[in-house]
Amino acid sequence: MVRDFILSYARLIVRHPDDLRIEKRELDEGYDEITLYANPEDVGKLIGKEGRMINAIKAVVSGCKAKDGKSYRLNVQSVG
Repeated sequence: MVRDFILSYARLIVRHPDDLRIEKRELDEGYDEITLYANPEDVGKLIGKEGRMINAIKAVVSGCKAKDGKSYRLNVQSVG
């Protein structure tokens, strides 16, 4: 659910939606780490000015914790 939300929301923001890729890893500390890979041109758009865009995405994702009880860490990296 969280993975699908992040991917569909990111596709609305970026210029190269076909380059988006997402990986989810379960860590021992009781949370999942989600890494969103994007075209280098789009990384800045996903992070936003002063991190506002990525913080907004993280706020919505943290709301999912109430539903499924898991914590998430979200990272954005360039594909190349």
